[in-house]
Parts: sequence; structure tokens; C-alpha cells
Amino acid sequence: MTNGSGPAFGERVEPGPDDVCYRHPGVRSFALCQRCGRTICGDCQVTSAVGVLCPECTKEMRAPATKRAARSTRVAGRRIAAMDAPVTYGVMLLCAVVFVAQWLSATFGGNEVTAALWYAPLYSMPGVFEPWRMLTVMFTHSTGFIFHILFNLYALWLFGRNLEQAIGRGAFAVLYVFAGIGGSLGVMMWAYFDPQSLVYPTVGASGAIFGVLAATLVTMRAARVNVTSLAVLIAINFAIGLIPGAQISWQAHLGGMVVGAAAMWVILATRGVRRRKQRVAGLVALGAVLVLASGAYFVVAPAANLVA
Repeated sequence: MTNGSGPAFGERVEPGPDDVCYRHPGVRSFALCQRCGRTICGDCQVTSAVGVLCPECTKEMRAPATKRAARSTRVAGRRIAAMDAPVTYGVMLLCAVVFVAQWLSATFGGNEVTAALWYAPLYSMPGVFEPWRMLTVMFTHSTGFIFHILFNLYALWLFGRNLEQAIGRGAFAVLYVFAGIGGSLGVMMWAYFDPQSLVYPTVGASGAIFGVLAATLVTMRAARVNVTSLAVLIAINFAIGLIPGAQISWQAHLGGMVVGAAAMWVILATRGVRRRKQRVAGLVALGAVLVLASGAYFVVAPAANLVA
């Protein structure tokens, strides 16, 4: 350190030949890029957490959009995996999103969303065969009765989470889908007894949720837990659908319960790591039965009773 007007420690007496911005040779500067060490002027400096950087180093440090997207996907995947019941929450979210779409469509005077997703036995007939509706219907709800979706989401939150944690995410996802298809099959098979119901559309996740309730009952019974309270709850809710004029599809409830209980029986009968292949084979066999049953109208169509 010198006294007077001389230079202080750390300052050069005169700029050297390299003390110019590497991008603007006519601009003097003493600032260096913290990454590559090149001299940069104030216009070229990019402030970062580690100091100032030159534009080139800034670009190199920024990951390409594909890498950033991949990283975001991995982070989101880890967060989902950390949830206690990601399948249950995913189904609840999907039902909510579909309901909002249905509501917006109905608000603006249309019914396109609901009509594109609901199920009627007619859609299992040759000529108008749209089998995907047996799946999409389990994510739709009545827009005229808000408690329809609220009750279903609450029941799914109440029972779905515990069942998913007990049997695993994959098994729960398969069980839920199978139970939903079972609900649609219940509606479909009823047309053999009431051919007029061929054209009556249904909406709601109730068939799949009744399958979850039945599966929970089977699980508790296998664990030798008192199932009286749950059995009464299922019986009461099922009986409500039998009330004349209730406009509740008890057929979907019954179909969901039967298939949900059957899927749960397969899962419980093949517990253990060594029996994993048997579980997969059992669920595949049950799925094959559901697929074959879905094509029953191609063999004997209930519409023949209308002609008779």
C-alpha cells in the first residue's frame, strides 16, 4: 500500500494489453469471467451465484431444453413416487379434470364431453362398437348433482388410499380398472333382462369404487378383522340404488363389487415374491374373462328380444 495519490493494492498502475473486453476490444475492463477467466465489460457481464460470467459460459452452463425437460420429469416422478397413494390421487385428479370439462361444456349449452365418455349397452353392439367407453365412463359424473362426484371422491380417498398401500400401486391400479370394467359389464348384462336399457347411458366412478369397497372387505376378512361395519355400509349404499326413481345404476355397483372382489381374491391368493408370476397370470386370466364378456353381444345380442 502506498500513501498519497498512488495506486492502492490490487489495482494496476496502467491497463495492460489484455485488459479489454474479449467481445469489445475497444472497451477497457478489469472484470474476469469466473469460469473461463476472459476479460468482460459491463455490457457483457452476466451475474450468477458464483460471480460474473461471460455470455458463452452462461450458454454452456444452461442445459438444453430437452435436458431441462427430462430433469423436470425425473423430479416430478420422484415426487409422485414419494406419495403414499399416487394411483388414488391420480384417479381423483383425473375425475376432477373431466368433471370441470363436463361442467364447462354443459354451461355453454352443450353436452359433448359427457356424451363422448358415457357408456350405454348400445355401444357394445356390432356396428356401433365403442369398447373404450367401458373405461372412460368411470371418470365421468353427473354435472347436475355436485354431490355425485364429491361422494365418490371422498369414498375413493377414504378407502382407496388404504387399499393401495396394502396391496401396492400396480395391483391397485389393475384392480380399479377391472372393477370399473365390471361396473360397465353389469350395466351391459342387464340389457338381457331389460332390452330397453340398451340406450340408457350411465356415468360415474361408482362401479369402480364399489369394487374398491368389496376388495377392502375381502382384505379385512382375510386378515380376520371384524367386517360388520363395512358390510353394513356397502349394503346400505347398494340398497339406495334399488329405490325406485333414484336414478342410480345398481347394476354398475353389483358388477364392480363382483369383479373387485374377484381381483382381490387373486391378489391375496398369490401373495409373496415367489408367487409374483402366478399373480400376473391370474390377473391376466381375469382380464381375458372381462374382455370376452365385453364381446358377449357379438354372440347373442339383447336387441333380438326387441324384435320378438
